[in-house]
Amino acid sequence: MSRPEILFPLFADLETLQGVGPKTAQAMAALGVARPKDLLYLLPQAGVDRSRKQSVRDVVPPAVVTVEVTVGGHFPPRAKGPYRVMVRDAGMEFQLVYFHARDDALQRLLPTGQKRLISGKLEVFDGIAQMPHPDHVLRLEEAYTLPAFEPVYPLTAGVTQKQLAKAAASALARAPKLPEWIDPAQKAREGWPDWQAALLAAHGPKSVADLAATHPARARLAYDEMFAHQVTLALARAKMRRGKGRASQGTGALQARVLASLPYAPTGAQTRALAEIAADLASAQRMNRLLQGDVGAGKTLVAFLALLIAVEAGGQGALMAPTEILARQHAEGLMPLAAAAGVRLEVLTGRDKGGERAEKLAALAKGQIQILVGTHAVFQKDVHFHDLRLAVVDEQHRFGVAQRMELGAKGEAADVLVMTATPIPRSLALASYGDMDVSVLDEKPAGRKPIKTALIATNRLDEVTAHLARAIAEGKQAYWVCPLVEESELVDLASAEVRFAALRAQFGGKVGLVHGQMPPAEKDAAMARFVAGETAVLVATTVIEVGVNVPNATIMVIERAETFGLAQLHQLRGRVGRGAESSTCLLLYQAPLSESAARRLKVIRETEDGFKISEEDLSMRGAGDLIGTAQSGLPRFRVADLETQSALMAVAQSDARALLALDPDLTSARGQATRTLLWLLDQDRAIRLISVG
Repeated sequence: MSRPEILFPLFADLETLQGVGPKTAQAMAALGVARPKDLLYLLPQAGVDRSRKQSVRDVVPPAVVTVEVTVGGHFPPRAKGPYRVMVRDAGMEFQLVYFHARDDALQRLLPTGQKRLISGKLEVFDGIAQMPHPDHVLRLEEAYTLPAFEPVYPLTAGVTQKQLAKAAASALARAPKLPEWIDPAQKAREGWPDWQAALLAAHGPKSVADLAATHPARARLAYDEMFAHQVTLALARAKMRRGKGRASQGTGALQARVLASLPYAPTGAQTRALAEIAADLASAQRMNRLLQGDVGAGKTLVAFLALLIAVEAGGQGALMAPTEILARQHAEGLMPLAAAAGVRLEVLTGRDKGGERAEKLAALAKGQIQILVGTHAVFQKDVHFHDLRLAVVDEQHRFGVAQRMELGAKGEAADVLVMTATPIPRSLALASYGDMDVSVLDEKPAGRKPIKTALIATNRLDEVTAHLARAIAEGKQAYWVCPLVEESELVDLASAEVRFAALRAQFGGKVGLVHGQMPPAEKDAAMARFVAGETAVLVATTVIEVGVNVPNATIMVIERAETFGLAQLHQLRGRVGRGAESSTCLLLYQAPLSESAARRLKVIRETEDGFKISEEDLSMRGAGDLIGTAQSGLPRFRVADLETQSALMAVAQSDARALLALDPDLTSARGQATRTLLWLLDQDRAIRLISVG
């Protein structure tokens, strides 16, 4: 399937545009502009009022003003001063000021006695009105070329406003009339223009109001990006579902044994999520579901019960964790549940070698191991399941759409359930996981007490260590998380070692240390000592952010808390408050706090609701930062803004799914138009997914 001919001019070299030479083309790469069509989506970010005034008297300087003037005398600089040109408009006389100017060029630009239209910033210097380096000096017959409201484009080194405006105009002249891909009823309801008209309006704003994201032209272009992205995700979802699934119908017998062994009943949210998963497993289509839960919402129990459905149906289940520590911890936590159910659960990580590994692989291939927990080692070439029905992946983040597809290929039609402990705002969940169905756990299990969170300035460190000493005497345990220094592991390590030495001097052998530079075996050993209660304080860099579970740990100290992001603070705090005891989180900060740091710490102190925290995080930091764009598979939109236009994303998702339900191969008129959009917005992956071009 090849690119439609109607788009060829937009995919030509940049140098085919007016005013773009090799140097400018190279400089434009920094703006993400490689072809004419990229300029269409580089929209003005501001505008300057260039409407004509009678006289500079009509404005209060400093201000941009556009007036017709008669050019007076030229005054070349004496010594190092500027070059001055006197001009007079309808009301008064003022000076144009040029630094480092060439006399002959200025004589040609501003001949004495002639009329010119000038536009620039008027300032008052030593009581004299002057305009340094006017932006525009035009002959009266050229005056019509200056718009009353001039768009201002984002720039980069080596590209001027004039060059960009000229290149954008040249690219716009190539924008063809394209067949419509938006649903006609929706387009009419929103009052959106056609694609070509939307581009012209977005590049030719008449006032500041035209620059708003809500303006119909901009909203339409933003929607196009979201729609193209959601069509890609919907195609991926359809492909996943087209792959023959296998119906796995549970009997409920093993689940009942586990639930009977628990001291508490599952929450309503857990029961609801499990019902959604069970329905997916029972259907012949392949499951591709995201289980999203806040810290401590009980995702692991839901995942384990889902794995038991696969076992009840006569198959096997696998649970994949991102790190060795987490894989082993999941296994330890699940062993008692597996014992209650009477199923065999084993762990497989990169550390299993030789005979032990061979024995596990043989048992797995024979179907004697019903549930396998491990790292990505679970999916190495030599690992063969007897009948893998369900793969559960923990901590999605490091796992984009491409990896999800790869994983689905491993089991003969295995269902996939992804768990993430990162509450993501709905708009981002739709952008990152739009190809999946989502179950949300938004209730805390019974018996969890709220965590007390306090802010303490670093100069009160003694009070904190005194509090710690009392807690240790009572047999409690604490985490002490050291600051993130310049994102450099080695500097982080130095700060952790200094803190470790200081606490060790006070508490002796009761203090352990764990950091990213340690060999995995040492890290596990330090964690194991803490879990067993041999150490009372664990000093750590952020390696403990995800998943570590020590119910007896009731104190979390986060040093230099202002250096952490909201999501990280929320994840770290979630490491305590896991037992029946009430817990405390102490946020140590160094005064004075910046405005954004103060706001982050205030949010953390006031709420434990991860979804609320994530919405706040999104509004403070923006989408790209929130989940680290590069590895998250989060789209990079040129016009659309995930924070302010999240409602459009939801519409785009339902519209994309509806279109594909009616026209799975995009062969109808609207389907063909949508293919053009996918080419236009570089959705190459989607194009590969359309079965036959």
